[in-house]
Amino acid sequence: MKVELKDLTAFVAVAQSGGFRDAARLTGVSASGLSDAMRRVEAQLGVRLLHRTTRSVTVTEAGRDLLDRLKPVLAELEVALDGVNSFRDTPSGTLKLNVPLTVARLILPAIVPPFLAAYPDVRLDLVVEENLVDVLAAGCDAGIRYGEHLEQDMIALPIGPRVQRFVAAASPDYLDRHGRPEHPQDLLQHACLRGRFPSGLMPLWDFERKGEKLQIDPHGPLIIQIGGGVELLIDAAVAGTGVIYLFEDWLAPYIAAGKLEAILQPWSTSFPGPFLYYSGRHHMPGPLRAFIDFVKTMETHAMDITPVDPCNR
Repeated sequence: MKVELKDLTAFVAVAQSGGFRDAARLTGVSASGLSDAMRRVEAQLGVRLLHRTTRSVTVTEAGRDLLDRLKPVLAELEVALDGVNSFRDTPSGTLKLNVPLTVARLILPAIVPPFLAAYPDVRLDLVVEENLVDVLAAGCDAGIRYGEHLEQDMIALPIGPRVQRFVAAASPDYLDRHGRPEHPQDLLQHACLRGRFPSGLMPLWDFERKGEKLQIDPHGPLIIQIGGGVELLIDAAVAGTGVIYLFEDWLAPYIAAGKLEAILQPWSTSFPGPFLYYSGRHHMPGPLRAFIDFVKTMETHAMDITPVDPCNR
């Protein structure tokens, strides 16, 4: 019995993605091509691996057993091929990173273009999400998160600015109409624009001044899931809808342009910047090793991470 490796890889992609369309986006193979591969695998094995309906694709018991056996084999094959890659003058292959939106928005724009220019044979695959995931189980080579969210038993490397701040801000028009808060507690009387994580958690607003720490749970007319909707949150603040609380680097261009005015600045809280984290496995993929070395070089030269100016979008 001979089953093509590419067909088995197609099965793993479809099974892990839960559908042909999602697997097609991940693999670059058309959904029809993946469907043909699945028909060949099932015909050659003589067993059904997937249950297909018009709405979903699920793995059968036989499919689950095969998937569990194939994943470590394919992972080992990838390691073996990457070992050959070490004999090349420059690394090649795909580097898959899992990062939060803030990192993708504020930090990676200064890193990704020069990295890809330095390593033209590397393809960077970014998964941008706020959920905390097991990066290896999710098929990623590494992740970027802040200290409190780092996975255990992982190596952590500083990436980007080592100190960041949250600031509160509102449009000058809003503040002229509703007054400028002098104390964080005053925000309880203001319309505040909130973000919510996909988990449902709505983070409190932290403030600190001369050793006094406060957490505020304000209310307001707009709540947006943290992610792609953050830009709408900023637009609402600029339009005078209420007070926003966000990374200083993200709001800085709007403040500089006079579209927003920072408030309660003596109370702004600082925190350590993010970390690139990865497994300390013996056989590290060449693209990941290249990225780690590149980040270390940037840190050595204390390169400033300058955010893209969103006011020009």
